[in-house]
Amino acid sequence: MHPALNIMVKAARRASQIINRAANDIEHLKITTKQQSDYVTEVDKAAEAAIIEVLREAYPDYGILAEESGHTAGKGAGAEYQWIIDPLDGTTNFIHGFPQYAVSIGLTHKGQPNQAVVFDTTRNEMFTASKGGGAFLNERRIRVTKCLKLEDALLGTGFPYRIFDHFDAYIGIFKELTQRTSGIRRPGAASLDLAYVACGRFDGFWEFGLSPWDIAAGCLLITEAGGLVSDLSGNQNYLETGNVIAGTPKVFSQLLQVIDGYRTPALQA
Repeated sequence: MHPALNIMVKAARRASQIINRAANDIEHLKITTKQQSDYVTEVDKAAEAAIIEVLREAYPDYGILAEESGHTAGKGAGAEYQWIIDPLDGTTNFIHGFPQYAVSIGLTHKGQPNQAVVFDTTRNEMFTASKGGGAFLNERRIRVTKCLKLEDALLGTGFPYRIFDHFDAYIGIFKELTQRTSGIRRPGAASLDLAYVACGRFDGFWEFGLSPWDIAAGCLLITEAGGLVSDLSGNQNYLETGNVIAGTPKVFSQLLQVIDGYRTPALQA
């Protein structure tokens, strides 16, 4: 395992201890609304602080982009590297006691995903990947499915819940894919949805308007598991646009084609 990946696993486990303790006492959590349907708890902040402490101890010069504390630039040789952290992806699920949430930590080098950890704390499932080194679930190699046809595919997605600028396009895509696939699921934590594509539980995934910390780790898991990931234009700018299409090679191309038919001038990448 890459040395940085070892540290990321350690940080994710440290955060999970905080999350799992709090999960047993949810009714006493302090919850703040950042904007409509967007919540943050004291658990998010404590878990993020724990992750950053572990990462900084090992790599003090690396930059950080974290959901709750924002951006910190790297220094010297470490300026080319950046941790991208979501301490609790699926906060809404967490505060409702719905067991679908995860710790997500990505490491980019010159803006490109290099190392990835997604840790499902409720199931003790640790997804890891290194660029060029494959993807793993609890140290077992994982691959995307061999699904060839959209009609046979089970897809994951995320419904708009904060910003509804592209809602009509989304509904059109959802309607067509509902009729053309074997099913669509919306569990509510994008990092895990992407991990599920990587390990074969989903055959594909799409969502608009995500943040880098939602997808930096999960997208590397998919590519290292033999899948494809892009923005809506079929390019690799998904960390900038927040719009993601992913899947097995065959499902990905069919999914991209369907979504392309609903792209508006405002939804180009």
